[in-house]
Amino acid sequence: MSKKFIERHNLWTSEQRTAATEVLARIESEGLEIIRLSYADQHGLLRGKSLSVAAIKSAFAAGSEITMAPFFHDTGGAVAFNPFTPGGGFNDRRLQGAPNTVMVPDPTTFRVLPWADKTGWLLADLYLPDGDPFPLGPRAILKRALADLAHEGYTFNAGLEVEFYLTRIIDPCLSAETIGTFGTPAQPPRVEPIAKGYSLHLENHLDEVDSIMSIIRKHLLTLGMPLRSIEDELAPSQLEITFDVMPGLEVADTMCLFRNAVKQIARRHGYLASFMCRPSIPGFYASGWHLHQSLAHRETGENLFMPEPGEPLSQLGQHWVAGLLEHAREASSFATPTINGYRRRRPNSLAPDRVCWAIDNRAAMARVIAAPGDPASRVENRIGEPAANPYLYLASQVFSGLDGIRRSLNPGTPQDTPYLSDLPTLPVNLSLALDALEGSKFLKDRYGEDFCKYWLTLHRNEWNRFVEAGSNIDMQVEPVSEWEHREYFELM
Repeated sequence: MSKKFIERHNLWTSEQRTAATEVLARIESEGLEIIRLSYADQHGLLRGKSLSVAAIKSAFAAGSEITMAPFFHDTGGAVAFNPFTPGGGFNDRRLQGAPNTVMVPDPTTFRVLPWADKTGWLLADLYLPDGDPFPLGPRAILKRALADLAHEGYTFNAGLEVEFYLTRIIDPCLSAETIGTFGTPAQPPRVEPIAKGYSLHLENHLDEVDSIMSIIRKHLLTLGMPLRSIEDELAPSQLEITFDVMPGLEVADTMCLFRNAVKQIARRHGYLASFMCRPSIPGFYASGWHLHQSLAHRETGENLFMPEPGEPLSQLGQHWVAGLLEHAREASSFATPTINGYRRRRPNSLAPDRVCWAIDNRAAMARVIAAPGDPASRVENRIGEPAANPYLYLASQVFSGLDGIRRSLNPGTPQDTPYLSDLPTLPVNLSLALDALEGSKFLKDRYGEDFCKYWLTLHRNEWNRFVEAGSNIDMQVEPVSEWEHREYFELM
């Protein structure tokens, strides 16, 4: 690999070049010894290497090579593609044989990890050795969507509202018969709740978990995350954390770092944090990821969703909502990519099961929170699960919303009683969501035909393993299976 790989292929902006100089100075001044260089994989999980200071300096010129092998695997580690066939199973000769890709650090993402000794952290973008973006890289897809939006004069802003579970580990389950193999994930640790549930927002429950949440809170603030609130959610040990508004790419990067930070900090103190939607633990309820979003004028920063008197949302905002609704079914697997995530889609459950919008109504898919003169006017999409890949989820919003604007789509009348309305329903399981994507020319054009084919094959492999295990596919009635718990609880 050329020592000037980044320069030769012009892979850094002037902002990144300036940030690189600052990062190297900070590494030296803070006495850091190791830097974690990570990329987001197809599942939104972070993978990478820990590099010495000398190695990170080299990576700032040449990148750092790493195998693409994780992209052959579904969530359970099952091999969904044979890398040793022509095209590696992807119809791309450059990807056969499980070759290396190049991690190119993004210096603007640098953090010092406050829970790890003398350790820094950086996100990377993946490239092929010829300098082309790695075709399966989710971060590149979101970048492309945001560039398309910027070309129209808009900036995408979003706030995070994420529910998750925090449990205490009783048994780590590290015996030989529980550590798993390809296609059979390791048995997750045995855990117990750390607080009682079903007393929404009870202050006493927050105080019960403060000994661990205060540690998590301090580390998130040290990382510079725009923390807004920590809330006691509905079920035992279920919490919600919200963050202030951020621009598009920063939202996705923050979500990745946030999930990793919470999981790593918790584990160091004997807890397991899980962003799985609904664990197979008695009394546990489904968790969601609600994405608050708006558009701003690229030059002035003005919120373009702010309505005029008498409007529920600006005309531009209504077109955006109409785009979200138009493509909701076909984009479903990007917002809810796990089998377990479809456990949320039940009537009267505070989660959407129909394609509709409403004014400040938590039964709707798109909940409008807006008022004339309110610079925080926004749309909350309530369809997502906490385990979603942030880059692919956000890209689905940008692609869909922008299509609504370009075609001046009309969202129709806001619903007063979404669960009682005769409206199109959202897919009720992952297989149906994949069917909807397979029939979508629009999203295949936006994400790329090859990427969508990859995504469909990957998740159909996951679905087939679920069915072959004898699991019942009725997500709305049957209890959560042990297969789901083993597949997602510790991983996500």
